[in-house]
Amino acid sequence: MALAIVVGAGAGAGSVVFRWCIRTFTHLLSGHADYAASPGADNPHIPWLGPYFVLLTPVIGGLLYGPLVNRFAKEARGHGAPEVMLAVAQRGGRISPKVAVVKTLASALCIGSGGSVGREGPIVQIGSALGSTLGRVTKVTEGRMKLLVACGAAGGIAATFNAPLAGVFFAMELILDTFSAEAFGATVLASVTASIIGRAAFGDNAFLSLLDFHVDHLAQYGLFAVLGIVAAAVGVGFSRFLYLIEDACDWVWRGPEWLRPAVGGLALGVVLLALPEMYGVGYPVLEKATEGGYAVGFLLLLLVGKMLATSLTIGIGGSGGVFAPSLFIGAMLGSAYGIGVHHLLPHSAGAVGAYALVGMGAVFAGAARAPITAVVILFELTGEYSIILPLMLAIVLATAVSRLISRDTIYTLKLRRRGIDLEGPAPGALIGTQYVSAVMESLPSPLSASTTLADSADLLSLSGHGALPVVDDTGHYIGVVTAQAVAEALAEQPEGAPALVGQLSEPPAPITADQPLAQALHTLLSASGTGIPVLDADHGKPIGWLSHQSALRAVHTAA
Repeated sequence: MALAIVVGAGAGAGSVVFRWCIRTFTHLLSGHADYAASPGADNPHIPWLGPYFVLLTPVIGGLLYGPLVNRFAKEARGHGAPEVMLAVAQRGGRISPKVAVVKTLASALCIGSGGSVGREGPIVQIGSALGSTLGRVTKVTEGRMKLLVACGAAGGIAATFNAPLAGVFFAMELILDTFSAEAFGATVLASVTASIIGRAAFGDNAFLSLLDFHVDHLAQYGLFAVLGIVAAAVGVGFSRFLYLIEDACDWVWRGPEWLRPAVGGLALGVVLLALPEMYGVGYPVLEKATEGGYAVGFLLLLLVGKMLATSLTIGIGGSGGVFAPSLFIGAMLGSAYGIGVHHLLPHSAGAVGAYALVGMGAVFAGAARAPITAVVILFELTGEYSIILPLMLAIVLATAVSRLISRDTIYTLKLRRRGIDLEGPAPGALIGTQYVSAVMESLPSPLSASTTLADSADLLSLSGHGALPVVDDTGHYIGVVTAQAVAEALAEQPEGAPALVGQLSEPPAPITADQPLAQALHTLLSASGTGIPVLDADHGKPIGWLSHQSALRAVHTAA
């Protein structure tokens, strides 16, 4: 708890420094606090260049952060969150302390010089690096190290966006990929601490100021549902387009990596000259879109432009997040959709801004597949609760459709392209590379579903297993019963009341003999017993047993 508070304080202070750096570099290089709020304006520092100064700012920024990243912390390149997810999944939560400093400067320079990326990826990596460094200094266990990394991510999100709840769920849903009382408690402490520091520095106001929206007609729920489905396709499309442009940049560039952001900055400058609304994060443009300030054609142009500008920024070696661009794209999509349905159904469509808000959450959910985070963060970013029901509906639909059409999220796709599977074993691991058939043991004698609890307790105590398969009267496999479930049932059962083991059996997540052990271990570790049946891939019948002991024997097999 004490360490979580310290990490939260560090992440909060880091977010203050990071936002100050962005504001300083933006003013130095563009002459404005946020150039997206005055697109096409001259730079007061060099007014003789007119709006053409945007051709040079990405080049200048690239000349500064390119060598910095290449020399001191190559992992600071890109959008940050995948590197943190990898560190937690396969590296015991170890992140170099250099990342916090390099990521702060590189991302601030990139955004300040016109890079069309967000702040959440950098601050997640900055806070996580602080948590990892503190964990190593205090020599905590690997499990606690991962938790401190998540605390850093939660604190960074909370302080940067004034969204303490979103920070907690972002850390648990995307970084830890698990929910537990300990993780929740620690991340809440870090998030609250960071939020206090953030609010002291930035004030306690909603990140976006929006009008009060209401659902006036039940038919609007159907319109929001369609928007969720469309947003899923757009979110997945953004993910694919991002890495398509990155591949194109890799194919074109043959020079030194430290020079790549500066040379690529010329192409980014052309995009900014044609569409200056793409300069930096772009929250003023997003807010104007939610207020209905743009026509449909221009909204769609902004949507495509943001995809291109963000993808190009990342592709040339820029440093920044993809969360804010996802919100931006969603707002443009939602606003255009809202205007369209308002023309078709003027009496029942409702406010255009409501569709923009829902589109923001749905596109992020489609790209990242983090529905809880999407719902909570949209509520906290806007302070708008009146639209929560359609927001939840669209986000859940977007998440489900995204899962149907794409295996990976915008974060995991980056890792898979590098040959890294977060659910697989780390490179060089002694366990996880085998198949289940090579390490499973023989199937223990199953219990009949009609066995009484008292008899099943005796059989479980003599079996040497903490769980046994259960079959019905015809010998058909129906699930597994654990010693813990039987013991709890016996403690709660009134004396003389009959009870059968079949009432307690539950089928665990299926594991097949031809499945990689790395995947099966995730199911085994989440099971309540000490082992689970291995099923035949064709008929679904149990043919073996996978336990923690049999999995550990794979170490000897590998050796």
